[in-house]
Amino acid sequence: MGEAAQSAELLGSLRDGYRAAVFGASGGIGAALCSLIEGDARCDVIYAGARQRPAEAARRQAFAFDLRDEDSIAAVAAEMKQTAGELDLVIIATGILHEDAIQPEKSMRALSAGALSHAYAINAIGPALIVKHVAPLLRRETKSVIAALSARVGSIGDNRLGGWHAYRASKAALNQLIRTCAIEIAAKNKNALCVTLHPGTVATELSAPFQRSVAPENLFDPQFSASRLIHVIDDLSPAQSGQFFAWDGQPIAF
Repeated sequence: MGEAAQSAELLGSLRDGYRAAVFGASGGIGAALCSLIEGDARCDVIYAGARQRPAEAARRQAFAFDLRDEDSIAAVAAEMKQTAGELDLVIIATGILHEDAIQPEKSMRALSAGALSHAYAINAIGPALIVKHVAPLLRRETKSVIAALSARVGSIGDNRLGGWHAYRASKAALNQLIRTCAIEIAAKNKNALCVTLHPGTVATELSAPFQRSVAPENLFDPQFSASRLIHVIDDLSPAQSGQFFAWDGQPIAF
């Protein structure tokens, strides 16, 4: 079955002619999600955004934004409101694990204020600001979704190995922010849901330095992960808003 056919089947819970937005469209998972959604004949338009404006296509409208610049996020949301009116699906596929001199900590001796601040800015604060500005655009008459990519290591209850302090803590913060926003969104829009999703360990630039320690059967290609995430989104109902789910649909403890 081709990607377009899979996508059409997987997103059947959204209205025909749905409108989607992907923040983080240039990353491995984000690009794969855009490809799946764009290949769905039921999709009216997909807004694809990254720090560097992506290429546009037939049903893809590109935009640029900066997670550390709320004004850029607000401007994008205002443009979507003007051109689309309402959104049915928003996926936040952003995140950082390592960058230049920043690496996952092996012990608390490696903690630094700069790394912690940067991780929180990218993994928690930026996505929360996206939710702030796009939540008012969610469609009210039918199911609408905000899904932010988190990570299993952000689960406090599942933390048995330690390490990776900044990444774990910032993803835990993201989970809490999304849950808190979900409660507020539910009070205003009964058909909307807001969740965090764990995509699995995916063969992308983010995981590249750490893939040698991952068993081959547990290392997913971006297309597989994206397809599974769309399955999960399609199966969720507003009653499950505010929760944290893995790529296979199983709930993860906070």
